[in-house]
Amino acid sequence: MKQIWTITKRELASFFDSLMAYILIVAFLGFSGFFTWLFGGDVFLVGQASMRSFFGIAYWTLFFFIPAITMRSLAEEKRSGTLELLLTKDISDRQLVVGKFLGAFLLICISLSFTVIYVITLANIGNLDNGGVISGYIGLLLMSAAYISIGIFASSVTNNQIVAFLLALLISLFFHLIFGMLAMNSTSFIGQMFSYLSLSNHYESITRGVVDSKDIVYFLSIIILGLLLAEFSLSRRNQSNS
Repeated sequence: MKQIWTITKRELASFFDSLMAYILIVAFLGFSGFFTWLFGGDVFLVGQASMRSFFGIAYWTLFFFIPAITMRSLAEEKRSGTLELLLTKDISDRQLVVGKFLGAFLLICISLSFTVIYVITLANIGNLDNGGVISGYIGLLLMSAAYISIGIFASSVTNNQIVAFLLALLISLFFHLIFGMLAMNSTSFIGQMFSYLSLSNHYESITRGVVDSKDIVYFLSIIILGLLLAEFSLSRRNQSNS
């Protein structure tokens, strides 16, 4: 656990050292704030205190931002040669992958923590559904964790950050949009299968305030699978170099 925490702190510090964290936080708050308050009809035009518009725009904003965060996690270590140095120490492939994952996840948590000001402001405007807000943030955190694991895997198979970004975006696009579109155009068992694979269905279910065990299992499955594939990718590379 000590090794994982060391990697996590190192990864989180690298985001702030390279200005990545500041760029992400400012851009995320800029996009989410702009569309929540200026184009958020739920707030000013309708006069309802609701975070629905924020959760809707954050769903898309994080979809693009997370691959940009994770693209350098392992690809840069491989390109610079520091990956071999890390793995010669008392650190396993799994500890490295989990540490990288937690570092990126904490950055997302920090970014989302700044949006609490939205909650406070809306709560002063009207009667805010606290249960819906909590479940909305749970949905964003689970979605982010799933895409981070995919991004970590994409970064583990190449030493090119741009390739890692595009690969993570392509894989995530299936869960984010394509599976849902296939579900609408399919029937019977195939349609149900695509519907279950669609991340948007599970995200929308949670943001409506229904935190079902099947949704939790879905997100945890993607997270674990992505991290295991990243670990397997690293172990194969280590075996080929030995």
